[in-house]
Amino acid sequence: MDTMTLWHIAPWEFAALAAAALLVGFSKTAVSGANTVSLAIFAAVLPAKASTGVLLPVLIAGDVLAVLTYRRHAHWPTLWKLFPAVAAGVVLGTVFLRGAGDGTVRTSIGVILLLMAGVTVWRRRGADAEADGGPDPVTTRAGRLKARSYGVLGGFTTMVANAGGPVMSMYLLSAGFRKLGFLGTSAFFFLIVNVSKVPFSVGLGLIDGRSLLLDAALVAFVLPGALLGKWAVDRIDQRLFERLVIAATVLGGIQLLLR
Repeated sequence: MDTMTLWHIAPWEFAALAAAALLVGFSKTAVSGANTVSLAIFAAVLPAKASTGVLLPVLIAGDVLAVLTYRRHAHWPTLWKLFPAVAAGVVLGTVFLRGAGDGTVRTSIGVILLLMAGVTVWRRRGADAEADGGPDPVTTRAGRLKARSYGVLGGFTTMVANAGGPVMSMYLLSAGFRKLGFLGTSAFFFLIVNVSKVPFSVGLGLIDGRSLLLDAALVAFVLPGALLGKWAVDRIDQRLFERLVIAATVLGGIQLLLR
């Protein structure tokens, strides 16, 4: 695998990756899905296919910090309902990555970013800013079908592009989650899903000793981002921030498609 190591990256490229790692930590404890910007940065600096393997350990570090912060607010019935469908999506994404070249993966990431930006806009148009509370469980046949559909799509997008955040955000909000329940449930969801992706990524050659050297340098930037997110979660103007995230995501997706 042509994974860039720390010594092959220009200072400005490492600075961009470090900023993306800091944003990962921030997104995990403040605005879920904001790390689509990090995805765009990683795919722009590194080879597109290799970037998914380099980013994964950084995301896991952020997931661990998010779980430590919001572990008391997870809703496990929702998680158990999602995992089987997500597993199917991860397998489909693995099959896709095994046969896809770097150009195809870059284009796919660009399309997924634009799709996720559209999904986020659609979600925000129907979302209301409400107080913390518990989820409204969906137990109907339509609810189970929705969970499976979102699960498969989330598993596929997270495996191919580490971009399952907006899909899961949309599902959790539609299920009635409020802020703390949303953050706690998504924290455990992505920790478990991202850890389960590691064997697949290793098998595809996306994670190896060279990529882990770069990860070791980048993970140090996740903690300050997570602390900043924890501080900002009750202070941030989330609507404005999400608009900025959407704009940056669209630009990142267009950049990858034109690259």
